[in-house]
Amino acid sequence: MSATNKRTSKPAATAASKTVTDKRTSDQSKSAAGSALSQAAKTPAKSTQPKAAHNAAEVLDSKDTGAKSKTAAGSALSQVKSRTTSSTK
Repeated sequence: MSATNKRTSKPAATAASKTVTDKRTSDQSKSAAGSALSQAAKTPAKSTQPKAAHNAAEVLDSKDTGAKSKTAAGSALSQVKSRTTSSTK
């Protein structure tokens, strides 16, 4: 998957860092946070992969997930490379 031109903001990267290091955080939250961290401002351009995007969506849907995890998940989802479809006439 090719890269997007979006980057994780500093506040979202901070939230993602805290999510990854919190022992109470689920694996799905850590997956989404890791994806967001891999797309921080000083890293090479990357896009959120499908598995991490799925995990991020699950994190956002969860009633039990904290705000920091949801911030990281939202950042990861915002960096999913959209698929373009070509239409034929």
